[in-house]
Amino acid sequence: MATPDLPTFDKILIANRGEIACRVIATCRKLGIATVAVYSDADRDARHVRLADEAVHIGAAPARESYLRGERILEAAQRSGAQAIHPGYGFLSENAEFAEACAARGLVFIGPPPAAIRAMGDKSAAKALMQAAGVPLTPGYHGEQQDPEFLREQAAAIGYPVLIKASAGGGGKGMRRVDRDEDFAAALAACQREAQAAFGNAHVLVEKYVLRPRHIEIQVFGDSHGELVYLFERDCSVQRRHQKVLEEAPAPGMDETRRAAMGQAAVEAARAVGYVGAGTVEFIVAPDGAFYFMEMNTRLQVEHPVTECITGTDLVEWQLRVAAGQPLPQRQHELAIRGHALEARLYAEDPARGFLPSIGTLQHLRLPAADAHTRVDAGVEQGDTIGPHYDPMIAKLIVWDATRERALRRMQAALAACQVVGVSTNAAFLQRLVGTTAFAQADLDTALIEREHTALFDIPTPTTDALWSLAALAWQLHEPAPAAQAADPQSPWDLRDGWRLGAPAPRALTLQHDETQRTLHLTAHAGGWRIHDAQAQHAHEASGQLRDGRLSAFLGTQRVQAEAVFAGTQLHLFVDGHGYLFERHDPVAEADQPAVESGGLTAPMPGRIVALLVAPGTQVSRGTPLLVLEAMKMEHTLQAPADGTVQGFRVREGELVGDGVALLDFDAA
Repeated sequence: MATPDLPTFDKILIANRGEIACRVIATCRKLGIATVAVYSDADRDARHVRLADEAVHIGAAPARESYLRGERILEAAQRSGAQAIHPGYGFLSENAEFAEACAARGLVFIGPPPAAIRAMGDKSAAKALMQAAGVPLTPGYHGEQQDPEFLREQAAAIGYPVLIKASAGGGGKGMRRVDRDEDFAAALAACQREAQAAFGNAHVLVEKYVLRPRHIEIQVFGDSHGELVYLFERDCSVQRRHQKVLEEAPAPGMDETRRAAMGQAAVEAARAVGYVGAGTVEFIVAPDGAFYFMEMNTRLQVEHPVTECITGTDLVEWQLRVAAGQPLPQRQHELAIRGHALEARLYAEDPARGFLPSIGTLQHLRLPAADAHTRVDAGVEQGDTIGPHYDPMIAKLIVWDATRERALRRMQAALAACQVVGVSTNAAFLQRLVGTTAFAQADLDTALIEREHTALFDIPTPTTDALWSLAALAWQLHEPAPAAQAADPQSPWDLRDGWRLGAPAPRALTLQHDETQRTLHLTAHAGGWRIHDAQAQHAHEASGQLRDGRLSAFLGTQRVQAEAVFAGTQLHLFVDGHGYLFERHDPVAEADQPAVESGGLTAPMPGRIVALLVAPGTQVSRGTPLLVLEAMKMEHTLQAPADGTVQGFRVREGELVGDGVALLDFDAA
């Protein structure tokens, strides 16, 4: 075992941003290593910049003008006196040319050798290497021929369903499942467009799609002394659009024999390319237990924390020590699994709109407190902005306990503690997902989200009469008290207590939650208010205090604790692990406003129009795909908001559009 106090580096540059940059900084602080951040125009005030010891500006907001500009990053490293560069994940982390350029400048690239990156970066070539190394492969076409008709013939010969995958990338980009021959051409074109945009390479391969597969990956690590180990497996089967949503370790149901077989296959895959550093070998696992090599990611994975939790390791520290020439801190026989860990990715996205990314300022952000069982890896803080240029991750929630069942309960509690105002998030979706019977019973495969669609989507948030009364009370307590600003603060004429000569004056509040609107009447009564809803025929005696957003109230004899966040006419109320949005309406003011006709569809974020899917004049039903918008290197299909007619498009294919730009004219039926 390596001596913990052996020298590594004095200063490193982190060629990344967001959560992973913050994660690397945390380990560097522990080891006493100074850090240099790089940032674009959009990240000038980002959390990773605030945490680092130094920060260097490298360009404009688009990644191609900043985080993908290797030369600028190398110059920043040399000017700052950094000895090494940690690439994180994404951006330049799997770029062999950048790794070579680091070496040419006398900088250590904290990652695998360029030859290993290059060998595994081309999936078709990697498949050939793995076949030679005896690693099991999925049946498919992995060659160079890219003629669409030829690839369609290959798909037919393999047998549907098939999976089209970009050869040069990962992360779900440039990947489509195809079930029928007539759908192949459109899916292929979409994959090639995404692959070209994301990786600069439209080359794809076609493989047999294993029905009800599990996605299980093995964490491997090698050093420059020829030692290779595997740190067991992670189950990443729960995915949407081939992007991981929940990850866990170890994989449920994995027996020691299969674990050893998959671990050894992963080590052989790494050995075949002379691997050094952290890497992940991904396998597709069939229901009968057969496993097939899918790809190798030559970097640290987003989900690496679950491995750290069950092995008691710090994989970033391992990366730094190995890059400094030290041997692996542990040998295979010293590694063991302890307990169970789960990770959920909290994103600024809207599941109800096909997981479209959501951009805006985090007006309120509260995440679970970290302790021995709960870890939060975040790249943003309250007040930061989720922009259109990068991955919209807010944080990773990681939990650990002795058993999967106990870890699952901790994940439910962690998700319930999340409070976000300013952007849409997938928090409620994740709560429903971990609460499904299938996930609780570990009935896992990559189609779990599709199978559980009814339980996960289009679920109205249930409300109670008490919740409506609580919202009304929060608004009443939130109203500014004119007496506080009066010349005579004791003047009864300035008190907002509802008193009037003869009888208390009721106050009407009209609130809306989802599609439901109610008017509640509040009357001052015995140190509080009587809240009456004639429509629902209920009333509550209510009292309470609102301090710094914390609402402590009594509804009758029931005490209720909540968090109340106000944003203009909106109230975000967080109660018992659930969030509710109430919109306040002023019927008198709204009556004076001219009627506004909704006659179109606007861009949910900046992007490029890829395809117009219907002709002007087409009658469509709600949910019909109308156009494809490329944003954040992914294609997003925008759908008809209701039954109606597309009168015409206001944009052309290939056109760049901004957030909120009108895309088409639409007449609802």
